[in-house]
Amino acid sequence: MEGGVGDYTREIGLALRGQGCQVHVLTSVQGGEVPGLTVHPVIEKWDWGSWQLILKLIRQHRPDVIHVQYQAAAYAMHPAINLLPWRVRRLGTGRPRTAVTFHDLKVPYLFPKAGPLRRWVVNELARHSDAAITTNREDFEALRHVLPAPPALIPIGSNIAPNPPAGYDRDAWRARWGARPEDLLLCFFGFVNARKGVDTLLRAVSLLASDPGSSGHPLLLMIGGQTGSSDPTNVAYLAGIWTLIGELGLENHVRWSGHLPPEEVSASFLAADVCALPFHDGASFLHGTFHAALAHGVPVITTRPRLPLPELVDGRNIRLVPPQDPRALAQAMRELGGAPKLRQTLGAGAKALAEQFRWEKIAADTLELYRAIGCLDTDGRLSP
Repeated sequence: MEGGVGDYTREIGLALRGQGCQVHVLTSVQGGEVPGLTVHPVIEKWDWGSWQLILKLIRQHRPDVIHVQYQAAAYAMHPAINLLPWRVRRLGTGRPRTAVTFHDLKVPYLFPKAGPLRRWVVNELARHSDAAITTNREDFEALRHVLPAPPALIPIGSNIAPNPPAGYDRDAWRARWGARPEDLLLCFFGFVNARKGVDTLLRAVSLLASDPGSSGHPLLLMIGGQTGSSDPTNVAYLAGIWTLIGELGLENHVRWSGHLPPEEVSASFLAADVCALPFHDGASFLHGTFHAALAHGVPVITTRPRLPLPELVDGRNIRLVPPQDPRALAQAMRELGGAPKLRQTLGAGAKALAEQFRWEKIAADTLELYRAIGCLDTDGRLSP
């Protein structure tokens, strides 16, 4: 299944396994096998009926921890998953502990005019879990006001390792997307939705194409699948993006890779000169796509964060522009296109920053949290 939460679950599961844990993944029937993990693709619909299957697996495997990877759209906007920790608490003595990682704080649908009840359901997921985890400073600040104790803050890492196919040749890979050595190959990675600023990016490319200056012919490579498996609103937004491409006359400036295996995503990153991620909400470490660009050492242009992120230093490991500002974004593209040394500086800085978000560290922090909520055997170690 295409999506960052699935990628995260695979990576954290494998990293926890590397630290001695036995990991089972309960997922939708569309899910597939992952070597090293036990995957149960049995959920046909994430509604109240899913509880029966979840409780059955709890009885069979007696896990120490039930860890929900929460994103409202991934559970079809249904509240059953939100109230699962409450149900697990009713199992009584010997029950597994529950943890939840909030990949976003979006609310489920519930029913028309549900209003504040939607936010209440999200907060209940946090309140009834033994541990709540946020992945970024913005969500941490939002959630800590509704909990008796602050949530944990454990970041995500890159969902794509820098590992291109054997025999990788940069010029040949650029040629695959129609880019000559002298052209400016820009890239974007991730699903197309309203939060990602793709409309801003296209308008910036249009400005650059009409006055490229010394940057060479600009090409924009859209890496990966277009809409993903979870959020149906992405489809409507994508239709508007195709219309905008036509209105701006960018048909010869935009390439779509479609869904690629990880090694080909990696090759595409390494072929690009600049990665542009103009998030409408500002830069945030909640985006696995952002981490992937950093890990590949690609110079990244993104938007100024809403809350201060001291890890991001403009001109050293990132290039920051205002959100929803095509002219500023085009100017930054033009600047980097004509400055190979600056691109090298930003790329090296990005790769160094990515070292702070290694999966081994993320798994170790998660394991320590499991221990803190009482998942211990008689020797004080986490049970298998």
